[in-house]
Amino acid sequence: MSHLHPHIPAGPFQPTWESLKQYQPPAWYMDGKFGIFSHWGAYCVPAFGNEWYPRQMYVQDTPEFKHHVETYGPHTEFGYKDFIPMFKAERYDPKAWAELFQRAGAKFVVPVAEHHDGFAMYDSALSEWTAAKMGPKRDTTGELAEATRALGMVFGVSSHRAEHWWFMNGGRQFPSDVQDPRYEGLYGPAQPQEETPTKAFLDDWLARTCELVDKYRPQLVWFDWWINEPFWEPYLLHFAAYYYNRGAEWGQEVAINYKTKAFAEGSAVYDIERGQLSGISPLFWQNDTSISKNSWGYIEGQDYKTATDIIGDLVDIVSKNGALLLNIGPKPDGTIPQPEVDILLEIGDWLKINGESVYNTRPWHTFGEGPTEIPEGGFSDTKREAFTAQDVRFSKGDALYATLLGWPEDGQVSIKSLRQNSGEKVGKVSLLGNAAPVQWRQEEGGLAVELPAARPCEHAWVLKVE
Repeated sequence: MSHLHPHIPAGPFQPTWESLKQYQPPAWYMDGKFGIFSHWGAYCVPAFGNEWYPRQMYVQDTPEFKHHVETYGPHTEFGYKDFIPMFKAERYDPKAWAELFQRAGAKFVVPVAEHHDGFAMYDSALSEWTAAKMGPKRDTTGELAEATRALGMVFGVSSHRAEHWWFMNGGRQFPSDVQDPRYEGLYGPAQPQEETPTKAFLDDWLARTCELVDKYRPQLVWFDWWINEPFWEPYLLHFAAYYYNRGAEWGQEVAINYKTKAFAEGSAVYDIERGQLSGISPLFWQNDTSISKNSWGYIEGQDYKTATDIIGDLVDIVSKNGALLLNIGPKPDGTIPQPEVDILLEIGDWLKINGESVYNTRPWHTFGEGPTEIPEGGFSDTKREAFTAQDVRFSKGDALYATLLGWPEDGQVSIKSLRQNSGEKVGKVSLLGNAAPVQWRQEEGGLAVELPAARPCEHAWVLKVE
């Protein structure tokens, strides 16, 4: 057994990769496919740059540094801590959030419990610098957990605490409040990124992460990238065994998300930031991405994606055995920006008609066909070309679903993977959301389908093949 604290509860898992590889991803996750992520913290108050403002405002020669001095004055007089009283969340309504996420068709909800900035958005006994004790003076995470579960969705949390070791280190290079011992609890070690964290920092990370698990019983814990450094390994092993055994104790299926190679393959669920896979993965995975191209947290001047692009990516991800965790960035008052509400509702309207091709499905033997290449890996999701009428994605549920990612101008579709000698005998073809039968024939070149004149929805169109 690991010597770290808190002690691992008794259960099926030991803190070894061999033991953790027995892990199986939850059914709720593999069936749910679509979740909402939210980046909300004191960094949304300046609403400038992105959610890395707390770091960049202390890095000289950055636009954030310049903006900060011009807008708020020198860093000795106005530091990141001074945004916290301005972060009031006075209009935060977790029930309204949960209702919106449900209407969007989300099956799980994952707020950021703590970002790299070190300000906990939950009620932690291990820090004074929390939303429960200052700023909003509410346990925003606990309230959202309750509202989410009341509507039958799964609740998770993300922790970006690991990166806090170095996140505020710019403030050590010139006179700033980062150097004031009174604020050490917020600004943290602020050490060089190349330095290995102290045992005290790593132990504190473990204690806080286990506290999140015990206090909120999340069924998903999402980690950012820096945990892939070798010195984290004993802590990750310990945490995974702790959490998986807690899940077993609660009788709940739980999951951990990791990036790059932080966990051994199969011991947790692999996550790609702002990116996808070019083919089907034998192991269930996830793409986390934001509704905006330029920031995860609220800023002025967001560059939003379209609902069409997001739905296209969701369909592509599902065809390759993945799930989509889509991020929004609420405002300091706790409201969700209207363009984000509109996009979420548009996705929800699409899922109301076409959800059976997404939920409770598994990949078919091929993910799809068509000319559009999906670049593989992180930070590539705004690089793909627009999908065309030749791009089709498959998913298998009660029937085979062939989703058309574009609408052909002449209304004629030919699906090569379902040609006459493909070994698939087609008995019936219908178009979801369209009551009238469609004309189809299975030919040598493919399954030929004649689409109706009127489109049943606005984005991707699903043929149900039985």
